[in-house]
Amino acid sequence: MSFTEANYENAVLEVFCETLGYGYTYGPDIQRDYTEPLYLDELMPALQRLNPSLPEAAINESILKLRSLDSGTLVQKNRQFTDFMQNGVSVNYYHNGEQLAGLVYLIDYAQPDKNTFTVANQWTITEHSEKRPDIVVFLNGLPVVVFELKSPSREETDASEAYLQLRNYMQEIPSFFIYNAFCVMSDLAISKAGTITAGEDRYMEWKTKDGSYENTLYAQFDTFIEGMFQKERLLDILKNFICFSGAAKILGAYHQYFAVKKAIASTANATTTDGRGGVFWHTQGSGKSLSMVFYAHLLQEALNSPTIVVLTDRNDLDNQLFSQFAKCTEFLRQTPQQAESRTHLKELLAGRQANGIIFTTAQKFEESTETLSDRRNIIVMADEAHRSQFIDEKVDTRTGRMKKSFGLIIRESLPKATYIGFTGTPISSKDRSTIEVFGNYIDIYDMTQAVEDGATRPVYYESRVIHLKLNQEILQLIDAEYDIMAQNAEEYAIDKSKKELGRMESILGAKDTIAALCEDIVKHYEENRQYELSGKAMIVGYSRKIAMSIYDKLLELRPEWKDKVGVVMTENNKDPEAWRKVIGNKHRRDELAARFKDNDDPMKIAIVVDMWLTGFDVPSLATMYVYKPMAGHNLMQAIARVNRVYKDKEGGLVVDYVGIASALRQAMNDYTNRDKQNYGETDIAKTAYPKFIEKLEVCRNLFNGFSYAVFLEDKASDLARAKAISGAVNFLSGIENVKNKEAYVKEAMLLRQALSLCRSLLNQEQRLEAAFFEAVRTVLTRVSGENKPLSLKEINARVNELLKASIQSEGVINLFSDVETEFSLFDPKFLEEISKMKEKNLAVEILKKLLSEQVSIYRRTNLVKSEKFSEMLSRAMKAYLNGMLSNEEVIAELMKMASDMANAHAEGAQLGLTVEELAFYDALTKPEAVRDVYENRELVALAHELTDMLRKNRTIDWQKKESARAGMRRMIKKLLKKYKYPPEGLEDAVATVIGQCEMWTDNGGYS
Repeated sequence: MSFTEANYENAVLEVFCETLGYGYTYGPDIQRDYTEPLYLDELMPALQRLNPSLPEAAINESILKLRSLDSGTLVQKNRQFTDFMQNGVSVNYYHNGEQLAGLVYLIDYAQPDKNTFTVANQWTITEHSEKRPDIVVFLNGLPVVVFELKSPSREETDASEAYLQLRNYMQEIPSFFIYNAFCVMSDLAISKAGTITAGEDRYMEWKTKDGSYENTLYAQFDTFIEGMFQKERLLDILKNFICFSGAAKILGAYHQYFAVKKAIASTANATTTDGRGGVFWHTQGSGKSLSMVFYAHLLQEALNSPTIVVLTDRNDLDNQLFSQFAKCTEFLRQTPQQAESRTHLKELLAGRQANGIIFTTAQKFEESTETLSDRRNIIVMADEAHRSQFIDEKVDTRTGRMKKSFGLIIRESLPKATYIGFTGTPISSKDRSTIEVFGNYIDIYDMTQAVEDGATRPVYYESRVIHLKLNQEILQLIDAEYDIMAQNAEEYAIDKSKKELGRMESILGAKDTIAALCEDIVKHYEENRQYELSGKAMIVGYSRKIAMSIYDKLLELRPEWKDKVGVVMTENNKDPEAWRKVIGNKHRRDELAARFKDNDDPMKIAIVVDMWLTGFDVPSLATMYVYKPMAGHNLMQAIARVNRVYKDKEGGLVVDYVGIASALRQAMNDYTNRDKQNYGETDIAKTAYPKFIEKLEVCRNLFNGFSYAVFLEDKASDLARAKAISGAVNFLSGIENVKNKEAYVKEAMLLRQALSLCRSLLNQEQRLEAAFFEAVRTVLTRVSGENKPLSLKEINARVNELLKASIQSEGVINLFSDVETEFSLFDPKFLEEISKMKEKNLAVEILKKLLSEQVSIYRRTNLVKSEKFSEMLSRAMKAYLNGMLSNEEVIAELMKMASDMANAHAEGAQLGLTVEELAFYDALTKPEAVRDVYENRELVALAHELTDMLRKNRTIDWQKKESARAGMRRMIKKLLKKYKYPPEGLEDAVATVIGQCEMWTDNGGYS
């Protein structure tokens, strides 16, 4: 006996009820209006209990406001509800003849036991169609969480199918999701939560009950449920870790939740002790900016509305972080402000005794030495804390004056404030001053954990230094630059760097070197990276002048790239006129940023120097070309531009032209031991390439007995290659290769993932062979894949696209002759094509899939035809698999079935019946003898009336509740009796009609 979806549903319910103490409701037992998304039987008493001082009129007004969120999109309505949920519903009401104002709280966050926590299954909702989510979590009658479960025992369904189902619900029963806090998809092996705006790649696991990062590689479903749904924690998440950032609804991940809670406790302790709140280290790309938002929000309540000063060390970072906070103004319940100068900062601080979120750069503190404020209730949040926060004072050898560091100036300006540092890179072991300033680490979320959790993707490295043919003198100069950077806090080192800069600029910017660089970038990009995801790439230039030289040379090599390439750097009054047209002003940079973030925009390559190397996120960006020596945290932050999560992105690729490998290894010294072990060696030649070779050999072995040599020939025609692909699919589709086919699809996917990173290391034959294997995998999964739309045109387009990168194709490869429309079972031209196919195994696969799809449609709509065709298909395939039918014979059987289905499809139209009416007609006429007793017009009229009666009563969940079921049966029998149906001796026919009625209502009346 298999462990079905129903078994899993019961296991989830047991955790909620037995472990977490939730109440339980079985949906069909509740008499209710199925068009009402709120559980009013729980909502009304809960609101009265939570707001005892307010009269019934105020409660009724709040419910009216909740139910009338009917303007705008689903996301806009959900945004309004989220505000109601977190802050209460403001109401105006009449009491004793007087108009009053009040605030109705929907949830008591301070006293969890005052709330009603209920978990329900089989909860029916009717809107555009009737749907029944697996599990709904109600809080005070509000459907705040929807679970969609999939069977752990069925290979063809998984958590991804659950995600698609949730998206479908949002289309079909959108009103239900107005009140949704977040959704959960689970198949026991994988349980993830996400909001109504989240793509599948942004659904995240919750891997711990206590905040520990140990043993989190495999997250059990009970850990997930207990971790998120323990009553106090669920309330905490709903109030403090859900917010809107622009149009995106954000749900805090488990690492953010526990780290922020630790940071609040550490800060509270620091305000009464030494003012050192600690250091919050979460690796780049794991949501540090949003963690800062959650922290600032929670701080208001935890520390009685302190004033928050957010400190950065660059204007562009100040703007980026400010922009993130500004998007979350509603959640923060106040509008962040930017200080324009030290004087303005002092005014902003003096103008309040509490509250306020003020952004400033460290440089503004240099403008004067007076104290800005001596209040204790000021919290300074320093972003990238270790770059400019050290405390130091030394004599300026030129002037003889004492020179103070930023850190010291800031602390003298705000002497009683509490300081907390946020960073995406670890503090250097040499840099003890940062820990002396901020205190010890509060929480460490390293690269290893972030990649395991799917919060980021790994970054890989490829060296192309050799392609530039740099001589020993240049390499020594670059090494000297690294040495200078390693001591960049020392004044003598900075002076030395300025002297060396001119030499470095002249050598790296030499005409021949730039030409060699650009020729290699163009070759590498076109052959290996332009078809990877959205094709976005970033080139990091050594200087502004070199960045412009790269731009000019790229356009000289590829004039058609004018819209494809952009330069991002600050303007300067001394810039040549020609530069200004390219780099423009801030408005131009903002425009380029928007274009680069748009995956569909023709701008694919950004040339940068310093800007966009920190805090600038483009999830689909997968390639960075480095032509600038960088070290330490600057290097790690730069390469993290390519580690963001995006669809099936395998990882980011950093292509090195100046020898950053040793600097990378050095920078890793300050990371955790796990990170050093896992990411200390990221060279694709040692990681991705061996994996590619291994999987290439596995795929070859699975084709033992089939030759695809023609595909690998340099001068092979497109037709020959097309035939090789379809022949290979046919080979793996044979009865004797069932296990090999399943193994091949998995192994070819692993091959593709490795290929995406190391294609540039391959020779022509390896690239061709990999392209062949990927084309075969594409066709196999599209032809035999479950629950996915299938079209010949789509297959041809996909295969042509993936071959572009490996083959200079003479034309368009067409795998399926002239048929370029969707597969249609009722298209005579298509059926004729199938009958002529030489690849008989492939023909069987295609026909079986089409027939199975049609049977599954009948299974949801027409009981009689579903049984009939399912039996026919099962019988034919069984005979084929047992060797009783040859390829040709089973194709003939399946073609006959297709013909029968086509005729059945047309039957309803001939009788003047809709699809649903035809289903009832088929149920009524299943017994052959029925047609001898009644005239056809009587049966047609009965089918019409039966359908109409059910449609009028569709909101009754009668097939789940016995009393309602009995009532529905009486209605059906009464109607049948009117037509004197069934005839004597055919009483069993009623069971068929009842069965069809159950199917009809169970599938929402086919809406």
